Amino acid sequence: MKENLLDIKGLHAGVEGKEILKGLSLTVGKGEVHVILGPNGSGKSTLMNVIMGHPKYEVTAGSIAFEGEDITQLKTFERARKGLFLSFQTPEEIPGISVENMIRTAKQAVSGERVKLLPFRRKLKEMMEELKIKPEYADRYLNVGFSGGEKKRNEILQLLMLEPKLALLDETDSGLDVDAVQIVSEGVAKFHNEDNSCLIITHNTRILEKLTVDRVHVLMNGTIVEEGGAELIEEINRRGFTHILGESGEA
Repeated sequence: MKENLLDIKGLHAGVEGKEILKGLSLTVGKGEVHVILGPNGSGKSTLMNVIMGHPKYEVTAGSIAFEGEDITQLKTFERARKGLFLSFQTPEEIPGISVENMIRTAKQAVSGERVKLLPFRRKLKEMMEELKIKPEYADRYLNVGFSGGEKKRNEILQLLMLEPKLALLDETDSGLDVDAVQIVSEGVAKFHNEDNSCLIITHNTRILEKLTVDRVHVLMNGTIVEEGGAELIEEINRRGFTHILGESGEA
């Protein structure tokens, strides 16, 4: 039996007094790939932000445990140090700090150890080549003037360099053309191994082509209404969410 990496129980959370997550429970085992599907407005991005500890969101009940430790009240940077990573649906532009400096600073902050410059630069160059990111982008300000695809590939670059235990990918493939989705998919596959896990929100299942999906969760109205294996993705691609809405009494 796989060791649990993430264990969410009865989670209620919201923003500005509005409850969005309504008693959600979810477990992700070490080495597993989990996919979250659901219509717009069902609470998918809220879940990712709450797991990561975004201060905008308030947890009103339930718990989040990571590697057996309750992290419900930890700050975002503390969760990052424990091995959580969130790839944003819409990455922010940060003037004044280069891609290389941001990643190196983040790696030092997460690991608590000094990062040796030459080995770091060698690996950064290698990862950028694999993601088809031009080498001069290492010296550019983070995401400033980047296209949508370049921003998403830069998110995967951070993932590969920071090597977290749990990758939370919030529609990292949204707005990408076919070639860019392929590159991102290969990057996620390169990251994933038996010692880490992925929790992925997607509307484009092509990002999953190079991954073995262990579990699929359908999120609606702030709670998980259906779960299954990878075959559930094909069913939803074929039938949509309408039949689930009817069965859960929300139609």
